[in-house]
Amino acid sequence: MNVERIFARIGRRWGPCALVLYLWASMSTAAQAATFAVLQQPALPTTKAPRAVLLGLARAGERLVAVGERGIVLLSDDSGKSWRQASVPVNVSLTAVQFVDARQGWAVGHLGVVLHSEDGGETWHKQLDGEAAAALAVQAAQRDAEQPRGASNLEQARHLLGDGPDKPFLDLYFSDRLHGYVVGAYNQIYRTDDGGRSWQPWMWHVDNPQGLNFYGIRAAGNDLLLVGERGLLLRSSDAGDSFQALKSPYEGSFFGLLGTREGALIAYGLRGNAWWSDNRGNSWRRLDTGVESTLASAIELRDGSLLLASQSGELLLSHDQGRSFDKRQSRDGATVAAVQQAADGSLASVGLTGVAADQDSRASGKP
Repeated sequence: MNVERIFARIGRRWGPCALVLYLWASMSTAAQAATFAVLQQPALPTTKAPRAVLLGLARAGERLVAVGERGIVLLSDDSGKSWRQASVPVNVSLTAVQFVDARQGWAVGHLGVVLHSEDGGETWHKQLDGEAAAALAVQAAQRDAEQPRGASNLEQARHLLGDGPDKPFLDLYFSDRLHGYVVGAYNQIYRTDDGGRSWQPWMWHVDNPQGLNFYGIRAAGNDLLLVGERGLLLRSSDAGDSFQALKSPYEGSFFGLLGTREGALIAYGLRGNAWWSDNRGNSWRRLDTGVESTLASAIELRDGSLLLASQSGELLLSHDQGRSFDKRQSRDGATVAAVQQAADGSLASVGLTGVAADQDSRASGKP
């Protein structure tokens, strides 16, 4: 069964992050081992790249940058009207991308890959992969072996190394050119304070004893927040030095988090579930989204309106900070994994069928 058919059958129910894990788990051990070679193989140029499965979308200044399967990175300098493929050193699926300015950006993906660009996404180089990440975890655990839980941490790190580079990173957050985090499957979280030249395993700074998957990380005010499977919600109030679990209002998976300019939070995920907090995540109220599809992406538009996008292509717009939503289907019926507002105010999205742009959606926020 090919990727598109798997997506059609389970993607709408599970969501994009769970889909990534399902596809990997369904592979045989031999297939996984063969796949590790793609860490050394560059992405192949293809005219079909704009129609490939794409999972992440970001702004780099006025440029749009999309990432997806087989290491594909696409660039648009005309608000999504046309796209061209960038040079990428790996052939693994990329799941998320972020730029802190017009030139400096990072992307993460399968096999623990972290890529960095210094030229607005034109070219990329690998900063980390699953093999190096596991080795770093063992080294860190060995240094702290005499600390409380040191022996347990070392055992976990050795298991991580023995598994091979098989765990995907699913999201990232950088506050500036130097400081950032990458997060993913099975409690994986790494931190950098030098722009990715070096990385520190951060698993033992996080209150996640079950080793649940992290699907999203975002800043809100002075806090950093993590969301994940089984309603996982964690918050750091000490600049990321430690993350404590919050009481969750929901037992299903959260696939993302939006922090608004007014300081509110929206955690969103399975079956149209979205939850609102205006007190740093101490309490939550459920939002009436009116949809049953998995919510895959959320952004705040220039005018302060909030836009949520479901994986089946439903666009939900709120002019009253989430109290109510206007709904419509994306114009071409495309699935949505990520959405962004382009430089000209229009909306661009990526998903199962590649890139899509709605040139009728301008800065007014009307989807």
